[in-house]
Amino acid sequence: MAPSRDEPDLSFLLDHSSHVLRTQMAAALAEIGLTARMHCVLVHALQEERTQIQLAELGDMDKTTMVVTLDALEQAGLAERRPSSTDRRARIVAVTEKGAQVAKRSQEIVDGVHRAALGSLPEEEAEVLVRALNRLVTGHLATAVEAPQPVRRARQRG
Repeated sequence: MAPSRDEPDLSFLLDHSSHVLRTQMAAALAEIGLTARMHCVLVHALQEERTQIQLAELGDMDKTTMVVTLDALEQAGLAERRPSSTDRRARIVAVTEKGAQVAKRSQEIVDGVHRAALGSLPEEEAEVLVRALNRLVTGHLATAVEAPQPVRRARQRG
């Protein structure tokens, strides 16, 4: 007999909703030829001069994934790798004019996906949800802890 549960399965709720949101975003961004990672790199590179390493950290990407993402952005004419103006050893990602236009459109798409998700709730509940999640990510869940094994996607509800 399975142990009884006294608390809601927060891991499942957050993981499942995050997974579905990511799949919706991936499908919507694919319509303009982008991945979520490509969108992330473009938007963060437009905010300020950032190195490949900084962008990889912001997007939670390893070096190999970052290189593949940048290769795709360069191939599409959306970004270029350039030497950093402050560190000769580092390479920054410069967004092209075409890339800036695509980033503007991709941000509209991402905002639309988020708006649709929150719009499925009554306005007051959506506001409470966003406030609560912001408190968690700036408080108790602000920093991941090191685990002995890589953390994979949570199990399905069972």
